[in-house]
Amino acid sequence: MTHPATASRLLRYIKPYKWGGLLGVLFFFLSAAVEPAVPALFKQLLDTGFKGKLPYPLWMVPVVVISLFAVRGLLAFLGTYLLNWSTSQAVMAIRIDLIGAILRADASLYTRLSPGVAASKVINDPQSAASSLSSAVTTLLRDGTTLVALMGYLFYVNWQLTLLSLITLPLLAVVVRLVHKRVNAVGTLWYESQVRLVGIVDDVTRAWRVVRTFDAADFEKQRFQHEAEQLHRLTLKNVAASSTMTPLTQIIASAGVALILTLALVESAQQGTSVGDFVAFLTALLMTISPMRHLTDISQPILNGLIVAKASFELMDTPPEPDQGTKDLPGFTGQIHFDQVAIQYEGTDKPALQGLNLDIPAGKTIALVGPSGAGKTTIISTVLGFVAPTSGTVRLDGVDLTEVRKADLRRQFAVVSQDIVLFEGSIAANVAYAQPIDPARIEECLRSANLWDFVASLPESIHTSVGTNGSRLSGGQRQRLAIARALYKDAPVWLFDEATSALDTESERTVQQSIEQWHGKKTLILIAHRLSTVRNADRIVVMLDGRVAESGSHNELIAHNGLYTNMVRAQAMH
Repeated sequence: MTHPATASRLLRYIKPYKWGGLLGVLFFFLSAAVEPAVPALFKQLLDTGFKGKLPYPLWMVPVVVISLFAVRGLLAFLGTYLLNWSTSQAVMAIRIDLIGAILRADASLYTRLSPGVAASKVINDPQSAASSLSSAVTTLLRDGTTLVALMGYLFYVNWQLTLLSLITLPLLAVVVRLVHKRVNAVGTLWYESQVRLVGIVDDVTRAWRVVRTFDAADFEKQRFQHEAEQLHRLTLKNVAASSTMTPLTQIIASAGVALILTLALVESAQQGTSVGDFVAFLTALLMTISPMRHLTDISQPILNGLIVAKASFELMDTPPEPDQGTKDLPGFTGQIHFDQVAIQYEGTDKPALQGLNLDIPAGKTIALVGPSGAGKTTIISTVLGFVAPTSGTVRLDGVDLTEVRKADLRRQFAVVSQDIVLFEGSIAANVAYAQPIDPARIEECLRSANLWDFVASLPESIHTSVGTNGSRLSGGQRQRLAIARALYKDAPVWLFDEATSALDTESERTVQQSIEQWHGKKTLILIAHRLSTVRNADRIVVMLDGRVAESGSHNELIAHNGLYTNMVRAQAMH
């Protein structure tokens, strides 16, 4: 995306709030219109006041001067405030679109975007881009309109000399173009380095236990220091590149001012120009230097803002998760059927599932067991629509899974994974996640998950905060809270992927008993390496190399004396 395209897209976000921006521009123009009144006042004072012919009382002079600057300051304040109001509204809209893009993005995004970097891109980048551009636009409007007003006054006083001042513009344009090219290249590298530095901090804070367990504090510090030094070098290069703009343009501008000033002195001597005219022209000319200097400084914030905005829009344009489904599943019973399903992940040689035939009847408890990599979790990912079959068909109550809308598909499942994710907030908010909070139901689910006694002992009970990702809870408590969340959803199918792996034997038995009370009422799919948790399942499916190696009840498989029997014996020996 080019910078003009980025700027055009930013303007589309500002468009709904354009009246604030337009009023801000109007106030800037009004503020600029006051500017020429200062040299005009000096002219009158010099031509009449020093001759004793002042047309108004002397006490009005300070009143008029102070009033001029007060009005100018008020108009500039209103212009700045309204312009920033418009940009802040646009920032909020961009943030909302960014989080929407992340929420609907294809799963591949999460493999390359760390949580810390994502947070920075959604929260900091839009504000950073808007602040840089808003500051630059404010400067452009405030000083640009002032410069235009002063140039207009200069043309009015002496258009020939003023016209001569424009001879430096072509050279000025060449210098600006060259500096912009350098600033753009260095600014892009600077932003990428900053993103990498955020990623390192995210790694350190998210995986602090691993860092300390491996005694890797020095390693992580060196990794951070290396990238920080890289960012430091790029920052200095960025500053050096942009800082050349001001002295170069000022030298060129000063050459024009010096030429005009010299010619003005010659003309004054030859034509007998009044002191008031000369001072008015000279004052207005010198007053142009400050806005010109400010205008030459806006290139860096504009370029940096566009670079950051471009990165935000690239994230916003991340391809969404494919969803070709058009059907819903009203009254879904929980019947699932795999017919010759094959799945192969990108970049792998071996298929995760190959020719899988599996029937999961409604209301039955099916256990999936087998060695790691056998395809158990892939089955879960497939029924949830996170993985698409390479070939074969998955049917839900006879409906092809690909024909079902993803949102409605996932409403049919409650999932408890071995990787527990909890959200910042209360226990109640986590149990009733994304659903209305019913305290009685929350208590019932917490009891079923063997967590109520602990919650009831807390001073704030179900309103107690769990901390960042459940940091105030133990591993077993986090697992039981996740189970309570799945129970609260009350979906037709429950998926338990190593759901009791972090529980002690007593808690595991309690959870198993609570799960079994829905035996025959819900379709339960259990994945477990601990075979004691699945022996009461209606059917145990032994997976091997992406296929069903054995299938039957616990007793049937033991009698078969095959792979399952060897697994039971192996665990019994430990």
